[in-house]
Amino acid sequence: MNNPLPTRYWCFAIALAACAAGIVFWSAGGIWPWIAVIAGALSLIGIWDLTQQRHTLRRNYPITAHGRYLMESVRPMLRQYVVEGDNDEVPFSHDQRSIVYQRAKQAQETRPFGSELNLYAGNYEWINHSVLPAEIDDHDFRVPIGGTQCSQPYSASIFNISAMSFGSLSPNAIRALNEGARRGNFYHDTGEGSLSSYHRENGGDVVWELGSGYFGACERAGVFSEEKFVKRAVLDQVKMIEIKLSQGAKPGHGGVLPGVKVTREIAETRGVPEGEDCISPARHSAFDTPEGLLRFVARLRELSGGKPTGFKLAIGHPWEWFGIAKAMLSTGIRPDFIVVDGGEGGTGAAPMEFIDHVGVPMREGLMLVHNTLVGLNLRDDIRIGAAGKIITAFDIARTLALGADWCNAARGFMFALGCIQSQTCHTDTCPTGVATQDPRRWSALRVPDKAERVKNFHQNTLRALKEMIAAAGLKHPGELGPEHIIRRVSGKEIRSLGSLYAFVSPGALIDGLPHHAVFQRFWESARADSFAPPAGIAELRWSKMI
Repeated sequence: MNNPLPTRYWCFAIALAACAAGIVFWSAGGIWPWIAVIAGALSLIGIWDLTQQRHTLRRNYPITAHGRYLMESVRPMLRQYVVEGDNDEVPFSHDQRSIVYQRAKQAQETRPFGSELNLYAGNYEWINHSVLPAEIDDHDFRVPIGGTQCSQPYSASIFNISAMSFGSLSPNAIRALNEGARRGNFYHDTGEGSLSSYHRENGGDVVWELGSGYFGACERAGVFSEEKFVKRAVLDQVKMIEIKLSQGAKPGHGGVLPGVKVTREIAETRGVPEGEDCISPARHSAFDTPEGLLRFVARLRELSGGKPTGFKLAIGHPWEWFGIAKAMLSTGIRPDFIVVDGGEGGTGAAPMEFIDHVGVPMREGLMLVHNTLVGLNLRDDIRIGAAGKIITAFDIARTLALGADWCNAARGFMFALGCIQSQTCHTDTCPTGVATQDPRRWSALRVPDKAERVKNFHQNTLRALKEMIAAAGLKHPGELGPEHIIRRVSGKEIRSLGSLYAFVSPGALIDGLPHHAVFQRFWESARADSFAPPAGIAELRWSKMI
């Protein structure tokens, strides 16, 4: 049989068969009419699931999807075991996916009886409020990106869709994300899989990410082509160019898309041969030094017609980042922006050890980048974005308080599309049609409905942020500083982030070395012309730096 019935439809097929058989036996004088009644009811549910357009999971899993909804409905009864016990975890009702679903579906967010968090547990954080709350008219907070070396600056929302490639996500998922970005007036990062036709179809703002494979701008995977780059970079829809040095979930690691998965469509999008392994190298071939990276930034900015150009990285060896910072001084070239990705970032597939133990967490990486630019008096010239499990308004507020200008999110927008974290992204069997290339699955994801949910999640999260910073007496998220975010360090001690972390004063790296262990150890030995480690690095004991 060439097209066997997918197993996810078996329950529906069995219900239909049982209904038909029950009717036959009943009409023949059988004594079991209840079989026809029950099977008929299940069949009607299955038909309803297949014909409705709001829930992808039900379209892909008629009847059986209701088992999941039943389990979700009993979660409030289980909440007491989290709240009343000695467990410091966030209650089920507060999990971030639920917050996204509420905002995406325009559901009521208010809740009775107050907080259910353990306010005395270590690491609990909050923002202090003011007795004179501010009044803010609009939640559309924006940040201008583009320095003096950029001729086409871009006004970006402070909350955008982080990098997720076509190939990792389905065509309809990309369509819905981009249409949601267009409706909400924020940007959609393409991921390193190139600018596909699905990104362009609805006209939402795009940030084109170029990874080490240079997909969409390559002679072959890993070999950059200026001619092919220009064809896409000059499109009006492309607002910024982002060079991906590393991503938080698997920094320092390349990837291979097996040839059997390199379809004609993906091959055309990425600019690689159909049916051959598509290799994303672990390192770039267009440069191999910090100064080379900055010259590459300048060249891409020129080729794109002066659009904001920068790079994304997960911080690793601090001397490599310091080398890049020194290259900004030696070359005079400034990236328009830097996106700091955290080790807690998500991925469709990565080695387990990389996910858990490679890459600096976002907060520490963000602070190192922010402190370095402040210490070089470059912070006003270069914008900083941040990504790494940012979903809620408080996540955004805390990240901006630590030095970011804007935030990107991938996971939250996937939840808005209907992702249920089934963790089958790498198997091509995503039950919600988000992370699959199987048309029988992704075609069930209805773009207009999901695009509206993407927009709703973005808008309602920024509305929540507006209310939060207004309560703090502020007019704009850019006014947030580390003194506004408070953390309970233990049951008896609370500290502001401003007192917990070391911050560098403006010009400190020009006048001398700040009293900051990482700068004291690595700054002077970092090189603008090489990523090589400083002499004697093998003798370093990281515990001395903490």
